[in-house]
Amino acid sequence: MKRYDGNPRDEHQWNEALICMTQPHQSEFSRPVTSNQAGIHPRLAQNLQRHLNTEFQRPVAPHSKAAYQELAIALGDSQRPIVLDSFCGTGMSTAILAARHPDHFVIGIDQSAHRLGKHISASDSNYLLLRANAEDLWQLLLQNGHLLAHHYLLYPNPWPKSKHLQRRIHGHSSFPALLALGGEIEVRSNWQLYLEEFGVAMFLTGRPGTVAQISGEPSLTLFEEKYRLSGHSLWRFHSPPP
Repeated sequence: MKRYDGNPRDEHQWNEALICMTQPHQSEFSRPVTSNQAGIHPRLAQNLQRHLNTEFQRPVAPHSKAAYQELAIALGDSQRPIVLDSFCGTGMSTAILAARHPDHFVIGIDQSAHRLGKHISASDSNYLLLRANAEDLWQLLLQNGHLLAHHYLLYPNPWPKSKHLQRRIHGHSSFPALLALGGEIEVRSNWQLYLEEFGVAMFLTGRPGTVAQISGEPSLTLFEEKYRLSGHSLWRFHSPPP
């Protein structure tokens, strides 16, 4: 059995690390997403319009405020474009994205200290991992005048039951903040309908994009690798900058 004990410095090394970490678990396959929803949610447009017409007023959590203070110090007076990796899990995707965008400052955010604690750290990096609620950090970035060059949302919880529309990113009341942050947007999922629904929400707000199947490229996250090993079809929504 291969083991990985080093500190990866580039995307190739991260992919090697990913292979090493997933090989012992290849027997732990994941089931495809199942849902009682057959097509685009019938209340998607109505739900979206309500959120666009209502100011998001949920208070920012204390740990998210603390995370933003850390981010503000790290950013300083830097003019580097910002890449945001929302729901980054262990931060492996953040490190890979940092290697892909060496002239950017890459931020990975996740609400789980446990997941972030599994990160393999790298020194002299152009990325920062923060424990924060995504919607909180989106608000704080906007309030302080920061916009994004790229925004990645990789394998968010699909909330596949029809009654859970408002828990999906595009059905949540914080979706207008995601739109306001701008930038090139990429969302990945192993549930095609989720991305088609996300794409409709984006189109309705004037941000058209495309949904396409992912094949023949390295995994960005451990979840992506697990889904691939389980035989799932993997999908990407992409929207260029506004």
